[in-house]
Amino acid sequence: QVQLVESGGGSVQAGGSLRLSCTASGYSVKNNFMGWFRQAPGRELEGVAAIGPALAGGSTYYADSVQGRFTISRDNAKNTVYLQMNSLNPEDTALFFCAAASGWIGYRLRPSDYAYWGQGTQVTVSS
Repeated sequence: QVQLVESGGGSVQAGGSLRLSCTASGYSVKNNFMGWFRQAPGRELEGVAAIGPALAGGSTYYADSVQGRFTISRDNAKNTVYLQMNSLNPEDTALFFCAAASGWIGYRLRPSDYAYWGQGTQVTVSS
C-alpha cells in the first residue's frame, strides 16, 4: 500500500521560506515521477514542481509562477521528496499536496497523471 506523508507547512511572512517534505512508504521515490501540487481557495489544483526518475536523469519541472523560487529535490536514502520554497508571497498561500505517479507520464505537472496523493499540508503567507 502506497502512503505519502507531507510535513513542513506553516505560516510565514512574505519573503520568507519553507521546506516541505514528503516521505513515501510502499513506493520508491527514486524510480518514479514525484510531484508537488497546490490548491488555493476557490482555485483549481495546480502543478507546482515535479522530478523525474533517477534512471531517466532526474529532470525537474516547474510551473512558471514558481520558477526560480522553488526547488524540488529527492533524498533516495530517506525515500523523501522535498520542496524548498523561497521568496514566498501571499499568492503562494494554498494547501500543498505531494503526489506520486504510477509508471511513465507525459505531462509532469498535470494532476490527473498522478496515482497516489498525500493528505496535504497548509502553507499560509501573510503580507
